[in-house]
Amino acid sequence: MGDVAAGRVPAIVMGRGPTAVGILRSLALAGIPAYVACPPGDMATRSRWYRPTPGAAWDGTPGPQALDALREMPLERAVIIPGADDAAMWLTHLPASDVGTRFLVCSSTRTVQSLLQDKAVFAGYVAAAHIPHPRTFRLTTLADVAEVPMHQLDRVFIKPVNSQRFSDVVGAKGVWVDSRDGLRDAWARFHAQGFSVMAQEYVPGPPTDHYFIDGFRDANGAYPGLFARRRLRMSPPDFGNSSCSRAIPLDAVPEAERHVRRLLDGLDYRGIFSAELKRDPRDGEFRIIEVNTRAWTYVEFAARRGVNVCDMAWRDAQELPVPRAPRQYPAGRYCVDLYHDIASLRRQGASVLDIVGQWMHADLHVFRMDDAKPALHAIGRMVRKRFERTGAHAGEGQVPRPVR
Repeated sequence: MGDVAAGRVPAIVMGRGPTAVGILRSLALAGIPAYVACPPGDMATRSRWYRPTPGAAWDGTPGPQALDALREMPLERAVIIPGADDAAMWLTHLPASDVGTRFLVCSSTRTVQSLLQDKAVFAGYVAAAHIPHPRTFRLTTLADVAEVPMHQLDRVFIKPVNSQRFSDVVGAKGVWVDSRDGLRDAWARFHAQGFSVMAQEYVPGPPTDHYFIDGFRDANGAYPGLFARRRLRMSPPDFGNSSCSRAIPLDAVPEAERHVRRLLDGLDYRGIFSAELKRDPRDGEFRIIEVNTRAWTYVEFAARRGVNVCDMAWRDAQELPVPRAPRQYPAGRYCVDLYHDIASLRRQGASVLDIVGQWMHADLHVFRMDDAKPALHAIGRMVRKRFERTGAHAGEGQVPRPVR
C-alpha cells in the first residue's frame, strides 16, 4: 500500500483504539495509503496496515503540538480523518491555518460541529426544528434543577453536555436519578467536578428499539452513502454501547432516515456522521438521541457492506467526485463486539444456541483473521488487567509481617 505504487494522496487517521483500527481498515479496503497518529502501544499500531506519521512524533492529540508536527511532516498533501470528537472539532480550524492547503479535511463549520457535539444546544435545536427528541433540560444552576417537571417524566437520568471527558472520569455515559433530591445531589456533585450536565427523560424500551443511520453528506448536500443498523444488545445495559447490532434495509426505517436528513440538511452538514435514534413505544416516534460528527466505532462494518464513508471523506476533501454507494446493500449481517457481548449475555439470559448462531454469521469487531494482531493485543491487555485486579484483591486484608 505504498504511496508511490498507489499514486494517491495519503490519508492520516487521527484517533485511537477500535475506531482508529476501523478507519484504517476502511481506507485499506479502498486502496488508500494511510498513516496513523495515535499513542504509542495503541492497538492500531498492531495492524498490518499501520504506519506512523512521518517526521516528528505525533500521538494524535489535537492542539499546537499537532500543528507543529504537521508543519514538519514531509508530505506534500494528505487528508486527515478524525476518530474522536475533540479531533473533529480541532480540525475545523485547519483549513484556515498555514498548513490548510497541504492537509485537507472534510468537515462542517465549527458552529455546526459545536451544535451537534454540545448535547444541550443540540436538544434545543431539534426541539425548535420539531424533530422528535427526548425531553431534555440543561442544568446550569440550582434554579434549573427546581424547574425540571419530575412528576411529568418517566425515568430520568443525568448526562453530560460533552461526553468524552465525563465517560473517562465517571466511567459511565449517564447516571439515574429517581427524585428531585437525587437530581439536586447529582447535579451538585458533577458541577463541583466541573461538568456541564443536563437531565433527560429516558425513552423506555429494550436495546432492540435503538436504530442507527450512518453515512456521509458531501459538499454539495448529497448523500452518496447511507447505512442503517438495529441494536440487538448493549453493554453496560443502561448507558452502554452496542455489543451486537444488525444491518437492516434503509427502507425498513424511512421515518428515521427522514429525521436525520431534515436535521443535517437544515445545518448544511458536511462529512461523516452516525445518528442514534430510539423508537418510543409510547407513540411509535423515532426520537433522535445524538449524532456523532466523525467516524464511529463500527465504521468498518458499513464499509464491508459497501458503504465506505472513509473513502467518501477522502474524496470529498480533495473535491473529487464521490461515487454513490448502493442503497440496497447486503442486510441481515451481524456486527459483534465479542468481549462486551458475552458480558451482556450474562445479564440478559439469552439463548446460547441463538447467540452462537448470530456470532457465526457476524463480523467480529476488531478481530479479523487477516489482521489479527489488534485483537490479540486487546485480549492481552484485558488478561493483564484481570490478573492485576485479582492480585490486588488477594492482597487485601493481609496483615503485613514486621520488618526484622
